[in-house]
Amino acid sequence: MQRHETLIVHKELAQTSALNDLIMELQVKGVAIVGGPRTSSLLNIPKAPSLHHEYSSLACTVEIVDDVYAAIDHIHKHGSAHTDCIITEDSEVAEVFLNGVDRGVPSNFELYYVYRKSVKVGVSTSRIHARSPLGVEGLLTTRWIGRGSGHVVNGDKGLVYTHKDLALQD
Repeated sequence: MQRHETLIVHKELAQTSALNDLIMELQVKGVAIVGGPRTSSLLNIPKAPSLHHEYSSLACTVEIVDDVYAAIDHIHKHGSAHTDCIITEDSEVAEVFLNGVDRGVPSNFELYYVYRKSVKVGVSTSRIHARSPLGVEGLLTTRWIGRGSGHVVNGDKGLVYTHKDLALQD
């Protein structure tokens, strides 16, 4: 089943002009916006064809939820099992979120710039299935959780990449 990007918004944000402002800013940047069942009727925007639809384009579904637990439930039912991110000023809500989802760190936000990990390696969202005797290390995966206070990556401006052949040992 394919999944896609969804902006999940707390209901209190929807009661202010902030959500409309955010949607308009995304549209100005060329993002096609559709709504989940609750959002499309409330904001009078086109309804998403499915909460399981993958656009393969610059598009996003916006859905409104009552609380962090509803957001986590939505992610479990409709999420990509790839990366999830929360933007909040409430550290307790952030901890509930990070403990409630199976993955952290927003897509490729800091994979290269902070950890110097290439985002071109590939991502697997499947579960481990051991087919032969393995040690503990063979059964482990790494879960990255990024924490910040409004940090923004400035792309690769000023970086110079050098590609060179490495000597191989026999």
